[in-house]
Amino acid sequence: MAKVITLGEVKKHNSDKSVWMVIHNDVYDVTSFLEEHPGGPESLLEVAGEDATGPFEDVGHSADARELLTKYKIGTLPPSERTKDVESCCRVKSKWKKSRRPRGPPCGSSNLKWAILALAGAVVIGIALKKYLS
Repeated sequence: MAKVITLGEVKKHNSDKSVWMVIHNDVYDVTSFLEEHPGGPESLLEVAGEDATGPFEDVGHSADARELLTKYKIGTLPPSERTKDVESCCRVKSKWKKSRRPRGPPCGSSNLKWAILALAGAVVIGIALKKYLS
């Protein structure tokens, strides 16, 4: 059974000496991974002591990275502090935008929606060019 750790406790671990974060309602101690992280220690320190679900998903981590993450799991949030992933992502992104430009589509929207919009835009441009060049 996973140890229950509150957000209050996670928030205490937000320096390069102790880096805890929440991803999908699970708590991770990534202190020993700072120097190994491909994005550098700064990317982890930016979200230390916080819910890092949004930034974690924005980067698009590989299956190998997700598997490696299990090595650093130290607990889970209590049921009263857990969030749905989309809500967690949106809450984190609004704060995260201030320090760094998030990647990927806005929270709560699907990649399919953006692909359809891009395709529609390409069709409109194609029609306009065809009319203009003929």
